[in-house]
Amino acid sequence: MTEKLKKGWACVAFGDVVQRVTETRVPTSDESRTYIGLEHLNSDSFTVTRWGSDVDLAVPKTRIKKGDVLFARRNTYLRRCAVAPFDTYFSPDGYAFRSKSPDLLHDLLLYIVASDGFMSYAIEHSAGTHSKRVKWSDLAKYEFALPPLEEQRRIAEELSTTTELSARLADCADAVGQIYNALALSIFSRLHAHHAVAKRPLGDLLIEDICNGIFKKREQFGSGMRLINVTDCYIDFEVPIEALERVSVDESEYESFSARPGDVIFNRSSLVLSGIGHACLVPETKERLVFECHLMRVRPNPNQINSRYLTCYALSPHGRRHLLARAQTTTMTTINQGDLREMTIPCPSINTQKEISEQLDQVHSIKRSIAARRRRVVDLERSLAKLLLVDKGGESI
Repeated sequence: MTEKLKKGWACVAFGDVVQRVTETRVPTSDESRTYIGLEHLNSDSFTVTRWGSDVDLAVPKTRIKKGDVLFARRNTYLRRCAVAPFDTYFSPDGYAFRSKSPDLLHDLLLYIVASDGFMSYAIEHSAGTHSKRVKWSDLAKYEFALPPLEEQRRIAEELSTTTELSARLADCADAVGQIYNALALSIFSRLHAHHAVAKRPLGDLLIEDICNGIFKKREQFGSGMRLINVTDCYIDFEVPIEALERVSVDESEYESFSARPGDVIFNRSSLVLSGIGHACLVPETKERLVFECHLMRVRPNPNQINSRYLTCYALSPHGRRHLLARAQTTTMTTINQGDLREMTIPCPSINTQKEISEQLDQVHSIKRSIAARRRRVVDLERSLAKLLLVDKGGESI
């Protein structure tokens, strides 16, 4: 920073006042063994409302404590950070931060990490051949203007109001999600029990075989076609087209690895069991899309199964149970094309499938509406933080 700082403010390096949590270990048998992965962090929320269990993943993970600030160092453009809701374990593709200096109020740390300045710096310094990651050694050099403690307390108190509202909206979204799951369970249980409804393996309902995605080196990113990445599939029911990175792809690659409207994308590998086999629908779009190598493409036959209905089923307790039961774990949890191909799906008429998907979508639209409100609250929070965390010289955190 070259601008003159307001009296009492100080220019500090992130690593001088913030500690990165480095304790890693494999959970013991007497621990709850819950796990927070990057798939449990949302771009639009500072609150963790869901988590998984890593009982089947015996690899070292970061041991975190309630109140730690969690930051996704992979795919930093998604701007994911949150506060740990309890003592647990965190993904090795993320960092957990704590204040280590008496000059930094820990309650302010979340807003520093979530700030435009920090996120832009993290994105700029991310590197890698596949999913970009940022190193701690680079983050530690990030400089920002730190207010005096009394000012930090005032700022943190004002910002905590919007954080509390965001958390309540997250609770509402979670409650609606539980209603959605209960409704899906009821609908698909009845269909499975109905003797007149045909039950067919997914492999018999496709216009072409299941396909794994394309591998691209990091230097090939930046321009070209949109690429669906693993983390993109957890954001919503549909692939978020505008959030996708671009990658250089030739015509022959596009023919082999295209993702077209109506395709359903499945995650075939995950660091945790709960992330495996997650489904996401490719919506109507004029963009030309491809999908990456940790994903599988399913191209349904529209005369036999509705794409939205298939996605609803794959995300339902019935579909999830099938995929989770067949997952294999070594260093990663995986499923293969055969596992997916064998998933048995109840197939009423196409019109009935559309009616069911519309019924479920009505509930899901409520959750989307709550999520949109929560995003607006987070945007307000970031704007307020930018306004408050600025020194006299105009430097913003």
